[in-house]
Amino acid sequence: MARHINPSGSTNKAIDALDRKRERERRFILSKARDIAPELAVRLVQRLLDAHIIETNDVHAIQDGVERQLREPAEMEEFEIRLKIADIRTLVPDPNILSLYLTAYIINDLIDHPRVQDVFGSDLDVYNAVDSVLSKIRQGAED
Repeated sequence: MARHINPSGSTNKAIDALDRKRERERRFILSKARDIAPELAVRLVQRLLDAHIIETNDVHAIQDGVERQLREPAEMEEFEIRLKIADIRTLVPDPNILSLYLTAYIINDLIDHPRVQDVFGSDLDVYNAVDSVLSKIRQGAED
């Protein structure tokens, strides 16, 4: 009988099962976000405006930028995503990877967008606003 080789080196099957589940969830979230990026961008920017996280004079330009950010991670290497979220990866205990990615985009990049007057709130406030929209995708991954 062939011996099972565990590439992670872990001897705990439960840990391996959790890792596989997280990886499937990650792929599902990034793929789904890419597929429905225009709709998500509209809802996300509206949530950011309603929560007074961003102030802009051109909503459509911001929606276009957010839509690009929703599409990009599905094609990126995991290392690139982790590098982008490195500063805020410990913001919440069980983060949605896409919510972290977009939070990093908002606090690091969107703040410099010429059509954004200002970004308000703490990193956690931004994450919570983003995740309130994107958590619905994560729930779909768990079903």
